[in-house]
Amino acid sequence: MSGSTERPHTDGVVTGSGEIHGRRVFVYAQDFTILGGSLGESHAAKVQKTIDMAMRCGAPIISLQDSGGARIQEGVHSLNGYGGIFKRTVDASGVIPQISVILGPCAGGAAYTPALTDFVFMVRDVSYMYLTGPDVVAAVNGHTVTHDELGGPSLHSEISGLASFVYDDESDCLNDVRYLVSLLPSNCLNGPPDESSCGASEDIRPALRDLVPVESHVVYDMTDVAVELLDGGDLLEVHEHWAPNVVCGIGRIDGAVVGVVANQPQHLAGALDADGAQKASRFVRFCDAFNIPLVTLVDVPGFLPGLDQEGMGAIRHGAKLLYAYCEATVPRIQVIVRKAYGGAFIVMDSRSIGSDLSLAWPTTEVGVMGATAAVNVLHRRELAEASHPSGMRNELEERYRALSTPYVQAQEGFVDDVIDPAETRSAVARGLAMLRSKSVDAPARKHGNLPL
Repeated sequence: MSGSTERPHTDGVVTGSGEIHGRRVFVYAQDFTILGGSLGESHAAKVQKTIDMAMRCGAPIISLQDSGGARIQEGVHSLNGYGGIFKRTVDASGVIPQISVILGPCAGGAAYTPALTDFVFMVRDVSYMYLTGPDVVAAVNGHTVTHDELGGPSLHSEISGLASFVYDDESDCLNDVRYLVSLLPSNCLNGPPDESSCGASEDIRPALRDLVPVESHVVYDMTDVAVELLDGGDLLEVHEHWAPNVVCGIGRIDGAVVGVVANQPQHLAGALDADGAQKASRFVRFCDAFNIPLVTLVDVPGFLPGLDQEGMGAIRHGAKLLYAYCEATVPRIQVIVRKAYGGAFIVMDSRSIGSDLSLAWPTTEVGVMGATAAVNVLHRRELAEASHPSGMRNELEERYRALSTPYVQAQEGFVDDVIDPAETRSAVARGLAMLRSKSVDAPARKHGNLPL
């Protein structure tokens, strides 16, 4: 059809601009009723112009994806159109927020655009993303799979990590798209939109004293801690179902937007693994690109050991998280709520890698490893030869714990303050207010939010 004047009305995509909560956004929506929403030359040109306009105006762009992929009858013109969209999406990364909403199939080349954006929304029984459909898979591999099994919300929210948010219906999905926009700056030159102060700097939360068990092996839900810190208890959690041992989300403290990164003891005891590190590193880089302060809640026993983790690149992904924190120039506050062991303590935004403010609860332990493991390594021979090894072990463990208290860390300058758990919200709010004027020259390599 290239060069033909007989194109269908709109060519399968509607583009335009409007406002969400009074703030400018640009949108393009694919129309599956016209040639399956397939992307042709004119379709691509409209999308490209919309992205260009969003960049010129410094406004977020939202895509409503519902496409079967490239328009076969237009051949290379369709592929060239995708290339132009990919290039613009990458150029916009870290400059303006980019949100993809999958409201139907998103197949072939169409699937790469959402993968390049900051957030991907999917709806159960509606959204599908895959490079090749079930028919092609059956023909090539002989495997019979459904659309949902191959590229549904469950797969992308729990396994591939592509879907940031998943919903049961389109209405809830679009409501949260609007809510997310209300939390984000329009572009990388602006700060996120603040609301008026709600007195968080004086807000004492006694519930925090009881939420986290003192015993390091007892499970609890870290999101309960985050909810106590945030205004209204509102945490918009990103990638909730993927790598659940790490919590990432956006909320407000005293009216100011913050990004929260936290270990989740409910999963893998809160240990960092390859997927968790990858999830956190991309979120940290996004927050840094868009001037969103970071609050890191730490309760980590270390990196998850094992052959699988080494093969999955735990070192590589852990290094990416370390890199993301080290280069982040936004205000950064670390709160150690129970334990922080080994390299994972360093990676979770410790003072040594540039955290602006490190706070610890009185019962926390910070060290190379836990007391039991440390005694096993350091005193194995003495314990084997002892006449009363149990009593000796208890004494040695208590001695090691005495060296791991937050007060010792504070004396050494590794922790700035030891605080009553009930004062965490007020302490973080005061810290954010103090850091509001933080100024750091961004390095020349300052990045967009490219996928890791």
